[in-house]
Amino acid sequence: MVSTMEKANIDWANLGFGYYKTEKRYVSNYKDGKWDEGHITSDENIVLNESAGVLQYAQTCFEGMKAYTTVDGKVVIFRPDLNAQRMYETALRLEMPPFPTDKFIEAVEQVVKANLKYVPPYGTGATLYLRPFMFGSAPVMGVKPSSEYQFRVFASPVGPYFKGGAKPITLKVSDFDRAAPNGTGHVKAGLNYAMSLHAIVSAHKEGYDENLYPDAKTRTKVEETGGANFFFVTKDNKVITPKSSSILPSITRRSIMYVAKEYLGLETEEREIYLEELKDFKECGLCGTAAVISPVGKIVDHGKEICFPSGMNEMGEISKKLYDTLTGIQYGRIDAPEGWIKVIA
Repeated sequence: MVSTMEKANIDWANLGFGYYKTEKRYVSNYKDGKWDEGHITSDENIVLNESAGVLQYAQTCFEGMKAYTTVDGKVVIFRPDLNAQRMYETALRLEMPPFPTDKFIEAVEQVVKANLKYVPPYGTGATLYLRPFMFGSAPVMGVKPSSEYQFRVFASPVGPYFKGGAKPITLKVSDFDRAAPNGTGHVKAGLNYAMSLHAIVSAHKEGYDENLYPDAKTRTKVEETGGANFFFVTKDNKVITPKSSSILPSITRRSIMYVAKEYLGLETEEREIYLEELKDFKECGLCGTAAVISPVGKIVDHGKEICFPSGMNEMGEISKKLYDTLTGIQYGRIDAPEGWIKVIA
């Protein structure tokens, strides 16, 4: 089925990457030990008690995903089962009642269908960003889990993360820790992102685009940035990514590693990567839902500059192939592995 709905009157080509209110969103409430049926609503506002668990003890988590218009006019979402499973596992870690994975996918599908006119046309570089999230809604005073929760999904059309193409960025090795070895770095908790705000603002003031967070225990190994996973390309074109129990299992990263091996025939490896190895790689990239791949041109480790041979002008050769292949799969230009693409309309 191909979507022929008339689109909203939006200047898609000049759309930024930010919140844009759409008409419909999904809401489900957890009370008395169970989730209700959930429904679509037009109300974007949330009314909370002043002592709600989310406000007092940051009991909240979220996901990020996108709906695309493919080359043949279909509206699709990318690997929603992985987002559903990751939120399920995050909820368990935060002592929140997991939202059932099948209902998660149904909720996302309902929101896309209810906002079809906001799904940007193919070729504009824009997408419909989807934000499922959950939070403790009942009043809490003592430090304990909330007794009630709300799960919501809203949608916002967004432009490409990088206007005019992805130019390589510069990172600094941060003096801050992103996550403790046995903490919450492996789940998508809101508190992880709150922890990174001061570090990213500080990095920007110093002229850097992002932080590289080393592992908190030894500060010798690469973990991730505030909102993306790393991958590196060796001089013999092996694609490697950091292995750690305290980084978020990025869906984009997992997809890139599969594409590297199965579509491009490259050797791949997930292992511990030491800061002292950085100088030996020919390419470095960040990967995540927003930008897919952000090329890194330079990393500064306390005054010592590590410049990647791919340079500061454009994405490296292997990174570009990974980007073109993965976005080709997402937009229907390249056949997808079974189960990766869910057609909505």
